[in-house]
Amino acid sequence: MDDLGDYDLNKPISGTGLRQGLTSYGDAHFSLFLRKVFIKAAGYGEDALSRPIVGIINTGSGFNPCHANVPQLVEAVKRGVHLHGGLAIEFPTISLHESFASPTSMFLRNLMSMDTEEMIKAQPVDVCVMIGGCDKTVPAQLMGGLSANKPVLPLVTGPMMPGSFRGERIGACTDCRNNWAAYRAGELDIEDIRGINDELAPTVGTCGVMGTASTIACITVALGMMPFGGATAPAVSSARMRIAEETGAIAVATASKIEERRPQTILSKESFLNAITVLQAIGGSTNAVVHIMAIVNRHPDVAGKITLKTFDDIGRKTPLLVDLKPSGANYMNDFHNAGGMLALLHTLRPLLHLEAKTITGETLGEKLDATPFKPFPMSISLIRPLSDPLYPNSALVTLYGNLAPGGAILKAAASKDRHLLEYEGPAVVFENTADLGARIDRDDLEVTKDSVLVLQGIGPIGNPGMPEAGVIPIPRKLHGVKDMLRLSDGRMSGTAGGTMVLHISPESAIVDSTFGILRNGDIIRCSVAERKLEVKLSDGEIEGRVRERKALLQKQGQQCRGKRVVGKRRRGYRGLYESSVNQAEEGADFDFLTAKGAEDDDQRDQTPGAVNTASLD
Repeated sequence: MDDLGDYDLNKPISGTGLRQGLTSYGDAHFSLFLRKVFIKAAGYGEDALSRPIVGIINTGSGFNPCHANVPQLVEAVKRGVHLHGGLAIEFPTISLHESFASPTSMFLRNLMSMDTEEMIKAQPVDVCVMIGGCDKTVPAQLMGGLSANKPVLPLVTGPMMPGSFRGERIGACTDCRNNWAAYRAGELDIEDIRGINDELAPTVGTCGVMGTASTIACITVALGMMPFGGATAPAVSSARMRIAEETGAIAVATASKIEERRPQTILSKESFLNAITVLQAIGGSTNAVVHIMAIVNRHPDVAGKITLKTFDDIGRKTPLLVDLKPSGANYMNDFHNAGGMLALLHTLRPLLHLEAKTITGETLGEKLDATPFKPFPMSISLIRPLSDPLYPNSALVTLYGNLAPGGAILKAAASKDRHLLEYEGPAVVFENTADLGARIDRDDLEVTKDSVLVLQGIGPIGNPGMPEAGVIPIPRKLHGVKDMLRLSDGRMSGTAGGTMVLHISPESAIVDSTFGILRNGDIIRCSVAERKLEVKLSDGEIEGRVRERKALLQKQGQQCRGKRVVGKRRRGYRGLYESSVNQAEEGADFDFLTAKGAEDDDQRDQTPGAVNTASLD
């Protein structure tokens, strides 16, 4: 390579790779000179520096067993990049694991998205491979990557394999919850639950059922951002490594067509409609609704065109086809062996927008045409044809009413007692998770099998972070009861089952929230047929309770910011979170990160020493 032009003071610095996004020293040529000094300190020669640079986000962490295979994936991506003439450079970002983050990984999702966005923008990468897996990591990367708007390729770590206990297959984390509920009910003894604990997660990788991680992986394929096999290949398989190598190869090809492959160019309204169709067909996690809305609202051309009603409209014409836990019986490795997303997308073809683009530049229809799938007995059994679904339609439904004017989500397909989908009963109200923990198993709790369990205070602001506490446990005094209607402004794990209304909006931390003024004995009505969630109170009664609440909060000295009840003023990230997070139907993102609320800095001046005068206004 002839690099003498880099030292020609009369020649402007421009280009891709190493020459983009120079550090601001007030002298572009000196900035490039200094950058080359330090990249050479890492052992790179001039020839390497002339190639397209593919960044690889490394989210490995000792606190993240879902990502324990990241080192192998990084090496496989590098192999694919280098075999096809690129230069791969890895860098770290935040890593989040569902069980190792307090108060919840959702609290930190927006922070990870900011880390992802800013590091992609700041560093001289032409394309970025984003390695994630655990529940909130891939949504955070998609949010940040979409906002950064450099070409990005998600690569998931892959699902774990199932284990075995006394000859029966078990796997994280639907079986975690089912067996723990059985233990609470006295159906398993302490030795049983200890033995089960050893086998629920026998390998590294994400939960091996259609939980949030697997749901988001499938959705990412449906968005056209990942190879067909990328969602389902087990974390410990050679197929997972080959997909990583393929991703590296695609990244190099993408580097030659940067303008055409930016995520805001690739992704369209039709891309997201396809993703929602897949979500309904797989009976995916309710968490995906929040994440998809957050991603949608980062896109300047799609924000506002998709709402919670869109999920319901698509659900009414989309059957549940994939027989996986928690809505079915099987595990992710079974789905992979049955043909995975390729088989599912061919089955769903009449319902998909085939003109949607993919990261390779082809349309979804063109990619399906080029990759035929021949069904076989296992594939037809596990991925049902449209004519013989597992559940006829609306696996996930959106509910509205005086209790949820902003909407609420119910995973109808995961209900264990379907008569609860058309139900009316008296509320038993818990103010927060501490109140729930203190009273749920007390013998004097005034609850019957006909009650509706209500948990307040776990919305985006309320906990904070919207924890997966919506899986309210059945009171132990109700022996033999397997399911009850349960309501919260929080979330539930994608691996959970039961009749649970979630994401109720406005959440109880909003001063005039109807959900926030519920009391014991209030009659709750849920109707999936009518898409209704109501409390039998008049408008006048609701307004009166809201006035009482405001007066009580003022008497207690509670702080409100706008309509938010946030308690004492917080420092640091929590203060930023509580003051900026939006409601569940908007994605629980920070308002200033959305396409509507963000400054248009995607085309910010990259010239060293340039001043952003907008920041001085």
